[in-house]
Formats: sequence, C-alpha cells, structure tokens
Amino acid sequence: MILTPSDLDSLADAVADAAEAREPIEILGGGALRAMGRPVNAPRTLSTARLDKIHFYEPDELVISLEAGVPLDLVEQTLAASGQQLAFEPPDFSRLLQTDAPRTIGGTIAANFSGPRRFQAGAARDHLLGFTAVNGRGEVVKSGGRVVKNVTGYDLSKLVAGSWGTLAVLSTVTLKVLPRLETSASLVVLGAMPEAAVRLFARALSHPLDVTGAAWLPHGPWGERPAAVLRVEGFARSVAERLDLLADLDEGAASLRLDEAESEALWRGVRDGDPLAAGEAAIWRISVPPLAGPELLAAVPDSPAYLDWAGGLAWMAVPPEPALGVGRIAAVLARHGGHASMVRAPAELRAAIDAPPALPAPLAALTARVKDAFDPLRVLNPGRLYRDL
Repeated sequence: MILTPSDLDSLADAVADAAEAREPIEILGGGALRAMGRPVNAPRTLSTARLDKIHFYEPDELVISLEAGVPLDLVEQTLAASGQQLAFEPPDFSRLLQTDAPRTIGGTIAANFSGPRRFQAGAARDHLLGFTAVNGRGEVVKSGGRVVKNVTGYDLSKLVAGSWGTLAVLSTVTLKVLPRLETSASLVVLGAMPEAAVRLFARALSHPLDVTGAAWLPHGPWGERPAAVLRVEGFARSVAERLDLLADLDEGAASLRLDEAESEALWRGVRDGDPLAAGEAAIWRISVPPLAGPELLAAVPDSPAYLDWAGGLAWMAVPPEPALGVGRIAAVLARHGGHASMVRAPAELRAAIDAPPALPAPLAALTARVKDAFDPLRVLNPGRLYRDL
C-alpha cells in the first residue's frame, strides 16, 4: 500500500490508520535515500512527495518555511535567486546510489546531512528553526518557531533531525538561510599524507582565516599525488589574502591554487562521495574526532578512502570482505567515539550488518525510551536506524 498525503490532516490520518492496524510504514521523501543504510520491511509505504508547498520565504529575515516534500533542487534555486543558500551544503548521493529519484528537503533534514562546511557552519540540524510533524500515534507535533530566539524548552528539532523518520514524519520545516559568498578558492598542499594533513588543518583552523573546507585526498585533478586541500570563501580580495596566509602554514611544501570554478567542482565531489563512486565496494561515511581520522584510514589499509571535515569525516570504500573492514572500523569507534553510516552496499549486506553499529547499552536504553515516547507501536521506519527499533 502506497500512501501519498497532500496535507497535514491526511498525513496524520495515514499514520493513525497504520497505528490502529499495527502495520509498519516505510517513510520516504522522494526516495533518493531509499538504498542507503538498513532496509525497511513494511506493508505500507508513505511518501511526502505531495507535501510540496513553500509556505513563506523572507530573504530579509533569512528564513524559509516549506513542506517536507519540496525538491531540494527547487529550494536551492529559490534561495540562489535572492543570493542566498543553505549553508550546511546538503550532499547529492544520486551518483553513488545510482538513482534519479528527487532529493527532498524533508529527507535531507531527517538524515541530518551536511557537506564540507559542517565544521564551520554547523550541521543541518543547526539550521532547523522549527518543524511540524506527525508522531507514531498519528498526533501532530510542533516545535520551534521562525527565529532562533523562539526555540525554547525541549529542542525537539535537534532530536528529529537525523532520526531518519523513525520518530516522526516531517510535514513542514522552517530553516535559517545565509547569504551566498562572493567567491571561493582552495589551496592544495601536495604530497601531504593523512597525519600531516590533519596537523595542517589544526594549524589552519587555529588562525582567524575562516577556513570553510579542509579535506585530504589521495589524488585529484592535480594528479596522483596525495594532498591536503583548504577552502576559503568570501570577498575576492579577502580570499586572496587568506590563501597567502594559508600558504605560509604549509612549511615549504609544494602547493597550487584552485580558482572558483575548480574549487567548487572539487568540493562538490568531496561532498557527494564522487572519488569513491566507481566500483561495487560498500561505502561508509564515518565521523570521528579529527585526530582519529588517519588512524581510521590505517585500520583498513586496502580501502580507497579520503578525509573531510578537517579529518573528522572519513569516506571509505570497504573492499571484498566487508565484515572484516566493519570490525576494524568498529574498533576505532570504540576507542575514540564517533558514528558510522553505510552509504552504499548490496541489499543482503545492508540487511545483515548494523549500520550504524549497535549502541552501548545505556545509550541504547535511552534511544529506546525516546522511540517509545514518539512511536510506541513501532510503526515508523522500523529497523531503519537500529535493528530492534
């Protein structure tokens, strides 16, 4: 059964009916992320694609409120027409997942996806001012407001963003937007290995240079040499001056510079996982403390990989024996903390492996209590995040 509600009332009715029948629902936006993470086995499917209205957009107030099914491409085009953007750089995994299904703003927020600017601008949840949603009982839930100062009491926005539709089905989201910056450019420090790159990132971020991207890549448009890449954005004169200052931090290493077009193309690829798109390997996206990034790469040395977020996000293509690689990744996470998401894998592997890994007992118990508060009958996306929830 496929459900396509077109307003809040019909959305609430659809969930309430499923709850009464005790039939789980797979929650989708446009379906662009359906092949990511654990699969959902449910007799009903609910798509928010017909919830596609922009309620208001106030460029002078830097705020937009829109329904969850609005295509993300339309959101970005609407903002660009006023010289604004979603500063958290939502990624596009259509090439990785080999899908042409539309990305939606609700799916992006539900997954809490952020791009290379994450360490500087914050995650998607940090730009979510408020939302309207339907919980697993079919009840309407509202939180937050139109401005930051209205977000008081329990900040449910932080909880719902990243819950992958397991707590509530988003109907409307209100987001903070920011002006687009005049230009951007990048410094490429050639020959840097992961450990040296992370040290360079730490030095760069300790200076007031407003770096908005920091990645280590094993190769790139400059050739087959590994490199640390640093991005700066803003007014053209400021960008040029800050690139000069960054170049002084690389301790005499060979470097080159990417202009705006080259820089934007590179960071789109870093954001979207393009360096790992070819092939059939299972692809993981793993957040760790930045200094642990090189250790994570070394733990699975045969895996093509790169680092983003100044070392705090590792992209890894785990080769033929994924269970072995997953065990090594889990060991690093156990030592340092962090979070792992399976971006792409065969269906049987997605069903067999915990992705993200199972939580420690105290955190698992807390997560179960939160799930029970929102969805006591376990009808919303069962098993999407954790096998037993």
